[in-house]
Amino acid sequence: MRILSIDPSLRCTGFAVVEKSAGQLRAITYGVIKNAPKVLPSGCLLAIHERVAALISEYQPGCAVFEAVIYVQSFRTAITLGSARGAALVAAATRGLPIYEYAPRRVKQSVVGRGGAQKDQVGFMVRALLGLTETPPPDAADALAIALTHFQTAESAQRGLVQLGQI
Repeated sequence: MRILSIDPSLRCTGFAVVEKSAGQLRAITYGVIKNAPKVLPSGCLLAIHERVAALISEYQPGCAVFEAVIYVQSFRTAITLGSARGAALVAAATRGLPIYEYAPRRVKQSVVGRGGAQKDQVGFMVRALLGLTETPPPDAADALAIALTHFQTAESAQRGLVQLGQI
């Protein structure tokens, strides 16, 4: 199973492609879609959409996982984050990928064991869990953590179905 994971942001969208094969998780690629401050928001949205579409074409994931909408105190920030999310979501949806979402606290709980974990703790645990040689940039680490949460959630659901005799 191969998934594309996205941590959306207008200027620094984290992405990761993670695969599980023979019971082992492997980060195939990860990084950050960076948009310079001088680029207009419309240009940022286009860049996010195009890069996510290119990742889907290149790596052929079976689904896409996203960080869910977070609570922010500024409506302007909420609209900006929502727009960046929308650009990436449309890229995945138009290619027919099933889309899953996970709340930030759930991701941190899943990977670090504490919903209020700091970004450096997430990066450290992602590095350890995936056996990476270096700690990823914070936005890429968040995308990797979202992917790990999805795999963990899928495994838990699978075990639950087996226990109920539904498989």
